[in-house]
Amino acid sequence: MVKQLEKRGPDEYGVYIDKHVNLGHRRLCIIDKENGKQPMSEIHNGNTYTIVYNGQLYNCDELKEVLKDNGFKFRGYSDTEILLKSYIFYGKDVCKYLNGIFAFAIWDSKNEELFLARDQFGIKPLYYTILEDNFVFASEIKSILKFPNYNPEIGSREICELFGIGPSHTPGRTPFKNIEEVQPAHYKVVTKNNIYDTEYWKLETKEHKDDFKTTCEKIKFLVKDSIERQLVSDVPLCTLLSGGLDSSIITAVASNYYKKQGKKLKTFSVDYVDNDKNFVKSDFQPNSDNYYIKLMVDKFETEHQTIMLDTPELVDGLKDSVIARDFPGMADVDSSYLLFFKKLKNYMTVALSGECSDEIFGGYPWYFREDGINSDTFPWSLAIKERQNLLHPDISKKINLKEYVDSQYENSISNVQYLDIDSKETINHRKLIYLTSNWFMQTLLDRTDRTSMYSGFEVRVPFCDYRIVEYLWNIPWEMKAYKGREKGLLRYCMEDLLPEEIIYRKKSPYPKTHNPNYLKVIKAELTKIMNNQESKIKQLLNENYIWDIIRTDGTAFKRPWFGQLMTGPQLMAYLCQVEMWLQEYNIKINTNSF
Repeated sequence: MVKQLEKRGPDEYGVYIDKHVNLGHRRLCIIDKENGKQPMSEIHNGNTYTIVYNGQLYNCDELKEVLKDNGFKFRGYSDTEILLKSYIFYGKDVCKYLNGIFAFAIWDSKNEELFLARDQFGIKPLYYTILEDNFVFASEIKSILKFPNYNPEIGSREICELFGIGPSHTPGRTPFKNIEEVQPAHYKVVTKNNIYDTEYWKLETKEHKDDFKTTCEKIKFLVKDSIERQLVSDVPLCTLLSGGLDSSIITAVASNYYKKQGKKLKTFSVDYVDNDKNFVKSDFQPNSDNYYIKLMVDKFETEHQTIMLDTPELVDGLKDSVIARDFPGMADVDSSYLLFFKKLKNYMTVALSGECSDEIFGGYPWYFREDGINSDTFPWSLAIKERQNLLHPDISKKINLKEYVDSQYENSISNVQYLDIDSKETINHRKLIYLTSNWFMQTLLDRTDRTSMYSGFEVRVPFCDYRIVEYLWNIPWEMKAYKGREKGLLRYCMEDLLPEEIIYRKKSPYPKTHNPNYLKVIKAELTKIMNNQESKIKQLLNENYIWDIIRTDGTAFKRPWFGQLMTGPQLMAYLCQVEMWLQEYNIKINTNSF
């Protein structure tokens, strides 16, 4: 089981074995290599506590001061030691005091109970299953699959996840039958007789009383503070620079911080062979990044490098990205991330990324388009009829994807709280921001963690600091969308930090390949799968519709598959990934559960 996590933790290995518990750990060394070894044990008042932990805490200094004031001594400066002693001090309330990305488990020997917790946004993964009275958990599903007597299978619920929700997933669920995830902002306590689940953090709806000037000052402070906290590392660290607003803010703050220390910031971007020749302007991708990247590099004097990817690599990387995530994902976007981080690992170990700004500051098209605002479903996934048509006719008679998706949607928005003073626009956008943060953002965070850690590379996301999210949640939409622009408030707040061309550049998403060969190769791959009588996915698919999709280069699937950029080619790549997943993991399709 531990060996399966070797890519996540290439630097060290450790195990802890006791009467009722076995804990294993693979480590990626970032801070205090000598004193951060895991599993780590601490004896306190005659009791032994043992931790296994993946992540990084950004408020170590504050935690350490409190612990020292209360008599705790420290061997080193690793956040593992600080986290373990924080648990001993705060007990089950510990997560309320943590700012960071984390998934951890602590065994309390005296009370014979296991405490597991996951950060507020699920940036770090934590899966579990119960098998023959064993509670089995791990950072990745592939580790759980090595536990004896677990036989992977899918039934009707998992098919609804794959084809109705995918490549997103319902919080707490996975496409594997009987394997769940500890939900973001939750902890679990496992004892001999029971399992308790507790939500330790959630967004609170309250009146925003700050005026516009104060709001801007607080946003500037929170963003800058979050970025600077996340620059702590004993190993090489860089920023990912696309020339967009979010990555440019992080790069500017990080560069200024480094200059004060007499250091030069390293920045990296990704591009594709022949993209300059093949780029086609669209509403969702209005311009390429290179001009804006150069603008930032010149202004902030960073040491910049572009990582080039080629189309054949993207196709070849589809299977590896399935293995990295343990289930199908965002097709070539996943494989490009995977290849980018694999090459980046040759130079760096940690990067800061601009992800999660769009969700909380209002950057996505569906925040402004009527079909998104009035969708009554997940606005990045409007093609529910087309999704239903993908299913084999016999399965389609028994499984109603719309009913499943509607139930998840309704369950989710029932958690949104409104104020009597909320305007119609704020009410609409509270709902959209809640959905986007709890579903779409989760998909992107999953993608980033799995594809980076597959190469022993850590990506940090400063905009996902819970303090920023809490503050932004209650700012009225009219203020958030200042001057009617996507992320208008953030743009205004950062006018004195960035060049004007960057501040008012139209949103451009993560770059994708525009090479027509990608479509050609993906079509050939899906054609091969559909012509192979041994293909498992054929049991699930409406073959006539799939052939229509192949013949029409994906346009028979009339809407985007997911988000705004996953269109026909990405749908075909996703179907290829589902087949790769079914084969690679030897998954049984349980037709008895339909």
